[in-house]
Amino acid sequence: MSFDAKSPAKLMLEDGHVFHGQAIGVPGTTFGELVFNTSATGYQEVLTDPSYRGQIVLMTYPEIGNYGVNPEDYESSQIHVAGFVVKRLSPYTSSWRAQISLQEFLYRNAIVGIEGIDTRALTRIVRDYGAMKAGITTGNISDEDFLKQVKAQPSLAEQDLVGIVSTPKKMTYEQNLQVLHDMHLNRMVLVDYGVKQSIVDYLRVFVKTLVILPSDSTYDDVIAQQPDAVLLSNGPGDPTVMTGAVEMARELIHSNIPTFGICLGHQILALACGAKVEKMKFGHHGGNHPVKDLETGQITITSQNHGYAVSPDSVPEDAMIITHINLNDHSVEGFRHKNKPVSSVQFHPEASPGPHDTRYLFRHFIAQALAQSELV
Repeated sequence: MSFDAKSPAKLMLEDGHVFHGQAIGVPGTTFGELVFNTSATGYQEVLTDPSYRGQIVLMTYPEIGNYGVNPEDYESSQIHVAGFVVKRLSPYTSSWRAQISLQEFLYRNAIVGIEGIDTRALTRIVRDYGAMKAGITTGNISDEDFLKQVKAQPSLAEQDLVGIVSTPKKMTYEQNLQVLHDMHLNRMVLVDYGVKQSIVDYLRVFVKTLVILPSDSTYDDVIAQQPDAVLLSNGPGDPTVMTGAVEMARELIHSNIPTFGICLGHQILALACGAKVEKMKFGHHGGNHPVKDLETGQITITSQNHGYAVSPDSVPEDAMIITHINLNDHSVEGFRHKNKPVSSVQFHPEASPGPHDTRYLFRHFIAQALAQSELV
């Protein structure tokens, strides 16, 4: 690595706010929607989460990188964020698990970032005015010209982000029955809109054969795999433009195949049921969001990463029952279908990074799918 991490850099927002700091990662220029993440740990998982495709991520915790990067905590094979913003990049890596520093990780993946700015002030701007287009550059460009470039970048809705991060072809994981969990399904289909590796790893404990299909798969493609259950994964971007995925989900619902959605998959299922999905002001990104289960009264702390949410006023009462709400802003965090074996959650029950409070939802889904298979 031959790049001086103390080179000057600047971050520009589309409203004209500009922050000057020092460069991290590689020299260059990058653009994306700026969002903030409130996690104190888990930066490796954040960086490699496909759901962050097209976004510049600001970490609110003041020092990032102190435990380095290791080969076990990847959520995908590469970094997906468009850029990275921290108050201070730790100059030290102190963990027996670490193989490289965070700076080296950013450099190897050609990520442009910035440190040394007032991240608290920047977070307050996003909270007050909402997520917005942004850019980071290490180049010698005027604020006026850079602002024009920031404003000219396409919005998330104008990009096929899911198509970029989804698997291009079918993948199949076979598991030995002898090492499976105490209950298991024979066959599950996961439709990949940008799935995290931790979701795949957790499902493999419960499923003998896990088939992962590309994001453009149709209902016929899914049914051809003869699944006992279907999971619609997390992913980036605007779900309202994914008309093919919504139609596929609508057919799944009518088919009575047990179906579970996570994050983007949750939004796709909600649209298929007739609800509306709206862009949030600044979204939920972090591992400390309190969620209440309305059916049990249980409160859990959840890991979240989304910029869109189901509009509670649009939920059709004849089809959907809201099961979970966010206690910070009362947004919809989960629902189940009234008459079909379909449910979904906006948060991440695999919790990587984040608390493990809601991993039980995977067991509930597997149990539901097993019960449904006995009725067929």
